[in-house]
Amino acid sequence: MSDAGARRARIEAKLRERLAAAHVEVVDESHLHAGHAGAAGGAGHFRATVVSERFAGLSRVAAQRLVYDALADEMGAEIHALAIRALTPEQWRAGA
Repeated sequence: MSDAGARRARIEAKLRERLAAAHVEVVDESHLHAGHAGAAGGAGHFRATVVSERFAGLSRVAAQRLVYDALADEMGAEIHALAIRALTPEQWRAGA
């Protein structure tokens, strides 16, 4: 597995574990940001879809905050930018 693939797998595993996520998909979009200041330091750009019951009743911002909290150790060093789609299982099934 490449370094980028290993980093993506670590992020997915932490999200599954820390948010009891039913579904996690992390896409490494670092290649789209080549030459960007954050990419120069080695941290990546990622897009994450996370499905968890823990988002039930939360605002979109509060759900995203939970994702950022789950990845606090990686923010800055491993992750420069993170786009988040946080859904409950009901929202996921409805195609939200």
